Amino acid sequence: MRTRTTAVLVALVLLLAACTGAGGDADDGRITLRFQSLAWQEESVKANKELVREWNAAHPDVRVEYVQGSWDSVHDQLLTSFEGGEAPDIIHDASDDLADFAYGGYLADLTDLLPQRLKNDIPRPGWETVTFGDGVYGVPFLQEPRVLIANTALLEKSGVRIPTPEHPWTWPEFRQVTKRLSGDGTYGVAWPLKEPVSATLNLSLSTGGKLFHRDADGKVTVRFEEADQVVPRTVHDQVGRDRSASASTLGSGGSDTLPGFFAGKYAMVPLGFSYRQQIAQQAPEGFDWQVLPAPAGADGLAQGVSPQTLSVAEDSPHKKEAAAFVDFLLQPDNMVRLALGDWMLPTGTRALADPALHTPENGWATGTALAAHLRPAPAQSVRGYAEWKDKVATPALQEYYSGAIGMGELRERLEEDGNLVLARYQR
Repeated sequence: MRTRTTAVLVALVLLLAACTGAGGDADDGRITLRFQSLAWQEESVKANKELVREWNAAHPDVRVEYVQGSWDSVHDQLLTSFEGGEAPDIIHDASDDLADFAYGGYLADLTDLLPQRLKNDIPRPGWETVTFGDGVYGVPFLQEPRVLIANTALLEKSGVRIPTPEHPWTWPEFRQVTKRLSGDGTYGVAWPLKEPVSATLNLSLSTGGKLFHRDADGKVTVRFEEADQVVPRTVHDQVGRDRSASASTLGSGGSDTLPGFFAGKYAMVPLGFSYRQQIAQQAPEGFDWQVLPAPAGADGLAQGVSPQTLSVAEDSPHKKEAAAFVDFLLQPDNMVRLALGDWMLPTGTRALADPALHTPENGWATGTALAAHLRPAPAQSVRGYAEWKDKVATPALQEYYSGAIGMGELRERLEEDGNLVLARYQR
């Protein structure tokens, strides 16, 4: 009897928990919104929780409940919650994860829910990353360029020209620089390419690469043309011909390269802008580092980004209140707090002008100077991109970078195998 009673109680608890989905309301009429945040760095979590407390203090009739999510599992977790009717009201994600949710009807169209202030504050390229069809399904609020983190002592010893956003290295110059920085147990660069597709595609915008081409009917095909080949060829030749890039880091994540970077094994590491926090926290005492812009090509410093976003669930019964909370989070001063907490750049023009983001300390000024060159990631609105990336592009690029296949086979696999995948999503 005790066992059966316990089972019944457990079932009742689970049933009650299942009834507390999006937009739960208290008996006194107070609205409760669930905000799922993917903040993970200590400073970022603190900033998000502080802003939730400030909202709740000022809005007693619309309470926001902070829910901690994880970048590692967010897509599958959201899909499960959408299908089960248990999605949070306000959803933190990234723009390159939104397409299937937007087309699937899981996210609310924010076109008529957002204030004009917010629409005007974020430049058009930012809105392009969250526009699918005729609707706007998120608000882009944080973004990070890919930069070069460099060992200052090794740079100065080599005598190479130090690039700036006004006068960056070209891709051929970058290759020559990494040769000069190599030797005596040091590689000029370490490419952490465990996830090679995003880095390759986004950096290739600087050379005029597009890869995905949309015809008049809206159908997308892959064409791996000359402009798309500059960046992968540079990496391939640094590893296989020049020996100026470490082959052992090709399967590594960004954090995996930091011990070798601190030890002087690598003079430079291309990383996302937010990695500066780990470097500032983990660098040995006396280690001097600096932030340099990524190399430039025919299209200058252009590179693709997939901003972090805030969306509202279509099933939320309180979309207006949820959008009001998003507007609160993204007031210019608050957007600066979120950017500083995540060591990233805000998308809003007023927030980006804040003096705190223009200091030379920790490379903030260099990163902020790159904001005007950021563009929507090439695959932003391509249906079937996730499968193309996982099944075709990732293994093909990994094999090319390691020297297992040549440029001709890389092109064949990206185009022929890739277009077979995309065609199934466009019937």
